[in-house]
Amino acid sequence: MTASAVLMGTAGILLTFIPQEISTYLALPGSGSILLQLFGALYLGFAMLNWTGKANITGGIYSKPVTIGNFTHFFIGAFALVKLATTNTGPTWVWIATIIYFIFAALFGYIFFTAPVLKK
Repeated sequence: MTASAVLMGTAGILLTFIPQEISTYLALPGSGSILLQLFGALYLGFAMLNWTGKANITGGIYSKPVTIGNFTHFFIGAFALVKLATTNTGPTWVWIATIIYFIFAALFGYIFFTAPVLKK
């Protein structure tokens, strides 16, 4: 949860505060920076959710909505990035993002589909 919060928080801050620079780097059209700011807000919101929920037990019935939201985001995002990476053999950052998304999808999938074990 902490790693996810830090990753999403960093992306959220960058997309929120420097969307025009990122939009120019990605060669997006003029309205692309507004969409990037919206994505930044989304990432920042998810980061705050994960940060505040990091102390809770996740999996099973505990924090199920947080786990489902994270798993869905990373699972769908991983496959969308695979599609982008395989159709556009351009930048290396796409493959790096794809690997990171698959790792988080696997971890949140494991948490989602297994019951937590309380340590005594």
